[in-house]
Amino acid sequence: MSRKPTAGSEPSGSEPSGSEPSGSSESGAGKSGAGASGSGTAVASQRVADHLRAAILSGELRPGARIMQEQVAARLGASRLPVREALRILAAEGLTVVKSNSGAWVSRMDMAECEGVYKIRERLEPLALSESIPNLTAEQVAELETIARQIELTTDVDRFLALDRRLHLLTYAGCRVAQITTMVDRFWNTTQHYRRAFARLAGDSGWELIHAEHRLLIEAIKRADTVDAERFLTGHIRRTRLELAQHPELFTEDDHDNEHIADAADRAD
Repeated sequence: MSRKPTAGSEPSGSEPSGSEPSGSSESGAGKSGAGASGSGTAVASQRVADHLRAAILSGELRPGARIMQEQVAARLGASRLPVREALRILAAEGLTVVKSNSGAWVSRMDMAECEGVYKIRERLEPLALSESIPNLTAEQVAELETIARQIELTTDVDRFLALDRRLHLLTYAGCRVAQITTMVDRFWNTTQHYRRAFARLAGDSGWELIHAEHRLLIEAIKRADTVDAERFLTGHIRRTRLELAQHPELFTEDDHDNEHIADAADRAD
């Protein structure tokens, strides 16, 4: 029997580690030195972006929290240049807002903005799904079933969020229209905090419905039935939007620290 996830200490995923650069075997100065420096900066920027992305998606950094570049640089042993580049990377992903001569913040939405994004998702993601289904492999479909079972067994909200994200993005893995998948990824990033809130609001009957919808969606994918798959997915996303609309207080919370990056424990629920 599936169980309702509860907020726990298990993180949604360990912090991604920056991959080590392959580097160059040349040891001279001049152009090779400049190239190595540029490569090192790019790797450092990606490492900082990975760290901040994990903190934002896990809820450690909440919507509206100010990101102090000096503190991030000091904490990660990086200069400010890769931190600035990392913030630009995350801004392109919809996770941060960077203002010239002002600073950077974790993206946040009011209720109207969130509702608008969900309405876009209701139309965009079924399209991504219908484009994807003909190209999904048998191995990917089998993995969807495995993830769905793991979701039904978990009682941890953060693990649920990680698995649910993995399941849905895998259903779009066969979509070959890059513009669609880029938008899907961005909207998943910007609504992560609000999906977490929805997960904590769901009662036992709500969780049973989520699991049932996942099963219906996967069965439609197995049949290569794009009509049913789109219909099930649209309803799945719409239910979240309607539930969130019943809780305007989620969009007026001011429990983040606007001036500093605080420890996760300081923002624990």
